[in-house]
Amino acid sequence: MIYLSAVTLLWAFSFSLIGVYLAGQVDAWFAVWMRVALACIVFLPFLQIKQVPKALMAKLMAIGGIQLGLMYCFYYQSFLLLSVPEVLLFTVLTPIYVTLLYDLLKGHFSPWYLVTAAIAVIGAIWIKFTGINEHFFLGFMVVQGANLCFAIGQVGYKYVMEKEPISLPQHALFGYFYLGAFLVASIAFLLLGNPQQLPSSTLQWGILIYLGLIASGLGYFAWNKGACQVNAGALAIMNNALVPAGLIINIVIWNRDVDLLRLSVGGGIIMLSLWLNETWIKRLVERHSCHKTQHQP
Repeated sequence: MIYLSAVTLLWAFSFSLIGVYLAGQVDAWFAVWMRVALACIVFLPFLQIKQVPKALMAKLMAIGGIQLGLMYCFYYQSFLLLSVPEVLLFTVLTPIYVTLLYDLLKGHFSPWYLVTAAIAVIGAIWIKFTGINEHFFLGFMVVQGANLCFAIGQVGYKYVMEKEPISLPQHALFGYFYLGAFLVASIAFLLLGNPQQLPSSTLQWGILIYLGLIASGLGYFAWNKGACQVNAGALAIMNNALVPAGLIINIVIWNRDVDLLRLSVGGGIIMLSLWLNETWIKRLVERHSCHKTQHQP
């Protein structure tokens, strides 16, 4: 939990830095590419080649391509459609995706999880009830794309590292994670990027360097390492610790004019969905699974 808690504090600032200083000012595809490239540089010196099976290299690159590369492609686009508090609150469905993916790996699925997802959607609509437009719905779906990629990466990394019989330390392998992300980010920038919209100030370059070397380079390694040390439930809960931390920082420092009442009510509904998921829904699913197992011939 130490790793996950430390990264939560680290990432709490990232949402606002992107939303306030980069979104709409710096090409999103370039920002993704540079952030991933810098993170890749951090771990390339530790990369082991001969001792790592080719199949494991491919798995780690695929996980990195999804969790970091593809996730960032969704994530940075969401700031062009939504405010920082909205992006933060709409990430609340990530723990549900984490739980669902673990259940799928175990070979069973419960439709009850859709109840918590529906409640979270109601909370999201409440926040923007007076100003819903096509950008809001599109932004909500874009954030869910980012959430799903982040969940797939966490679950996939934890699953692979638990199954693979390798004695190398994780920092000697994590470079492959970033290489996969770099490949996805490079393709996205080449196809969709705008070279005319690069950072125009020292502050913007500095933020990108910080996000690449620290928030991504060290942050994702520490997060995935921490994910391997806790159970699925704790991992799901820690995903949502980012929401209050990021909201507090954004509202106190950058967004003091936000409609606190509407944000609080909508956010409360979304948090209710998480509470139901972690208490009532999970217990219901566990009881159903035990009952089903007991009646198997």
